[in-house]
Amino acid sequence: MGKNHNYFEIIVGSFVLISATIFLFNSFNSSKIDTKNGYELVAKFDNIDGLNVGSDVKISGVKIGSVTEQFLDEKTYRAAIKITVKKDVKLSSDSSAKVASEGLLGSKYLAIEPGADDESLKPGEEIRFTQSSVNFEELLGKFIFSANSENKNKDEDKE
Repeated sequence: MGKNHNYFEIIVGSFVLISATIFLFNSFNSSKIDTKNGYELVAKFDNIDGLNVGSDVKISGVKIGSVTEQFLDEKTYRAAIKITVKKDVKLSSDSSAKVASEGLLGSKYLAIEPGADDESLKPGEEIRFTQSSVNFEELLGKFIFSANSENKNKDEDKE
């Protein structure tokens, strides 16, 4: 019985490993936008907290690309990203990009707001109009401390 039990565990373990490998491979392939089917653009921000390589690029909530690289612009010390956009999506040269969040505690993505210019961005060009990530911890801290200082001032006025 011992040998049969070991064979059963080996078969079940192998099945689990093969299933997990297939699942990961399919997940990885379906989430990427191939650079052969798209073109690269660059955008620079003051702050890209929460935006990572692989994050989605969306227009009106529809995924049109992904973030492929993050780096620091050595001249301006601004955060810069490279994105790949589907080749059938033509962005006008006055389009804007902002780091947005999927809800209060959700993951970050790059939201593109299409412009109205007739000229389109060409591969390798920069999206010039950008809005950085909002730091919720910093906003919450300011809100809490401003509320405390207002209460302190009211207490002092009563005396």
